[in-house]
Amino acid sequence: MTTKAALTTQYIIETVAPIFNKNGYAATSLSDITKATGLTKGAIYGNFKNKEELAYAAFKYMVNSLMKPLSDHLKLSDSPIQKLFLITDFYGNYYKFSKPLGGCPMLNIGVDANNTNTFLLKKVRDLVQRIQDQLCTIIEDGIEIGEISSEVNAMQYAKRIDTMIQGAVFMTYTMDDEFYMKDTMRQIDDMIHKELKH
Repeated sequence: MTTKAALTTQYIIETVAPIFNKNGYAATSLSDITKATGLTKGAIYGNFKNKEELAYAAFKYMVNSLMKPLSDHLKLSDSPIQKLFLITDFYGNYYKFSKPLGGCPMLNIGVDANNTNTFLLKKVRDLVQRIQDQLCTIIEDGIEIGEISSEVNAMQYAKRIDTMIQGAVFMTYTMDDEFYMKDTMRQIDDMIHKELKH
């Protein structure tokens, strides 16, 4: 059974995660946190050592909220080449999906932490690396079973695809226009067909 303390911790994370995501680490004050949760400063710090620990827990929660649906979406096929198309299919609708959560946590926290918080920045970099490693594995699996050309440098394409996705997320949010996301996903699909497919 979940303890009262664990439930409170989860409640705090779920409540403040979208606030950190929208406002950033530096701009989110303790009064923002207490106001949103209805809890005292003592109650917040009874559950978290400091604001940084809470910000990291909130970041992890936001990332999981967005990455779990992607992970579930990828289960629709065992084929590595189809998994690449499932990634672009998922991100084609990412704007509508991520907007209610305050935007893309990797983009928001990455840009914010770059200037204010080396601990959070390292966590964002670790996540980027993990995503690129997973993409690389999908491409390598495709090469192994003959779906993807053996001439392909798996990590180079993993980084290229991830860069195109993140760039599209940035432009879509900056311009409040889904065109960037949808058009870039079409470009990636085209690249998969012409450059990766065996």
